[in-house]
Amino acid sequence: MEMDPQSTNRLPFHDPSELEPARGGAGVSSRDARVQHLERVPLFSGFTEGELRRVAELSKIIEAPAGTVITRIGEPGDSFFVLIDGAVTVQTPVGTGARLKPGDFFGEMSLLDGEPRSATIVAATDLRLLSVDRLHFWRLLDETPDLIRRMLTILSRRVRRLEQSVQTILSTTNPA
Repeated sequence: MEMDPQSTNRLPFHDPSELEPARGGAGVSSRDARVQHLERVPLFSGFTEGELRRVAELSKIIEAPAGTVITRIGEPGDSFFVLIDGAVTVQTPVGTGARLKPGDFFGEMSLLDGEPRSATIVAATDLRLLSVDRLHFWRLLDETPDLIRRMLTILSRRVRRLEQSVQTILSTTNPA
């Protein structure tokens, strides 16, 4: 993950054992805690217990204090993130966008198209994130087709909001 190395202090959200990725042989309590976090994320609502466990196995939980740069515009992206707790600000070349809140995700564009990060994401509060690296991201999408549909719906809404913003800007700078 590309967070600034100076901001890797862990926060007292939970047992440190759940910060590590659940791999074969990992403790059941670690995976159960992760599944409990995932159940609160709207992107995964309606997933079966088995699907949530698979998401937990392919991901890790990361904590970051307020002010941490999570992604930086123009840098390569190797992870997809889902906010579990906290909020982040989105900074693009056209300015600061809306704050993302628990359940929102970011980082998928670089994994989908291989291009550098399109935004700088900064922790507005202390965070707990679900992080999925590139290899596991594709595996996750292959194994959970409903997740693809949900992500495409959200991405489509983001494009529509962007189009509306552009239209508003154009109509105020070039009145008819």
